[in-house]
Amino acid sequence: MAKYNPKIHHRRSIRLKGYDYSQPGFYFITVCAQDREHFFGRIRNKIMGLNDAGIMVHHEWISIPERFPNVKLHEFMVMPNHFHAIMEIVGTTLVVAPNNVKPNKNITGQMGQMGQPQGVAPTGGKTVGDIVGAFQSITTVKYIRGVKNDYWKRFNGKLWQRNYWEHIICNENEYIRISEYIKNNPLNWKDDKLYV
Repeated sequence: MAKYNPKIHHRRSIRLKGYDYSQPGFYFITVCAQDREHFFGRIRNKIMGLNDAGIMVHHEWISIPERFPNVKLHEFMVMPNHFHAIMEIVGTTLVVAPNNVKPNKNITGQMGQMGQPQGVAPTGGKTVGDIVGAFQSITTVKYIRGVKNDYWKRFNGKLWQRNYWEHIICNENEYIRISEYIKNNPLNWKDDKLYV
């Protein structure tokens, strides 16, 4: 691998500068397989047929709300070499201690002045990037297991491309248009820019 040279090795973020990707809203994401390899199935007669790897990707996506309770899933489609989805980040929920929990009086520690912050401040909700990164990581680990145990197609280096594409959905018309695009992706596969 070539030594890092900032004149030629520079990545520009494609994210909207200053935007908080953990805030509630609808997000359209596309994640592509590395080198746009066909790992997840094939399209026959304009219908997407998932192979075992595609079924695993489908299953892991529908499991996302178990890991990220502030995420609701909307339209999605596993394609031969990529994945489209609309996800919604909803307001975070407050977790409250049960009424029967008593404070531990044996805990010692340095007390601060009244009104001064103590400890580590809670972080905000998970971002779109956190969610997509977890999805990529989990599916990669399970795909590697499939390669070893079930002779799935090998991949070179990484299962997914490093980055992903996202779009913040701004209104209902856009939501409907994108949802229809996702649903009809197998029908229009030959015209898709990700078709190889």
